[in-house]
Amino acid sequence: LVGLDLGVPPLIECPENIILNNSTGDCGTSVSFPIAAALDPDNDLVSLIQTSGLTSGSQFPVGESVIEFTATDAVGHITVCSFTVTIIDNEPAVAVCQDITVELDANGFAVITASQVDGGSTDNCGIASINLSKETFDCSNIGANNITFTVTDVNGNESMCTAVVTILDVI
Repeated sequence: LVGLDLGVPPLIECPENIILNNSTGDCGTSVSFPIAAALDPDNDLVSLIQTSGLTSGSQFPVGESVIEFTATDAVGHITVCSFTVTIIDNEPAVAVCQDITVELDANGFAVITASQVDGGSTDNCGIASINLSKETFDCSNIGANNITFTVTDVNGNESMCTAVVTILDVI
């Protein structure tokens, strides 16, 4: 009965799911993994190939990637397995503040934006938002005012710095 296919598909086992942090300064990391293991009860396994996802040793982006392997026997039985590679961005943005001086208008008010205080903030995956703890000023704020500048990256990581907003009344 050697070589007689009993109608049993190949057995396949994928590697365990992988969870890693990003590499410093990158929006991903290099990931290596073993190939799936396969055997066929009928001893007629023809192929075991990766059919989906990035290959082992590739640079995986932040997020979840699915890797799939397929085993095929001589009579066309196919068995598929998959696992996930999850890369977590745990690197906060780099908030860079610059101090600014603003003059009150004729009505005694001044409004600033976060971009005026941003001194070149960066992030490995991209910045989603920049915000200030205070944007409006009046006569009661004349002089130096410490405000918090917050940078949030696209994956929710935050970084903060303090800027000095000097308010002048020149009218």
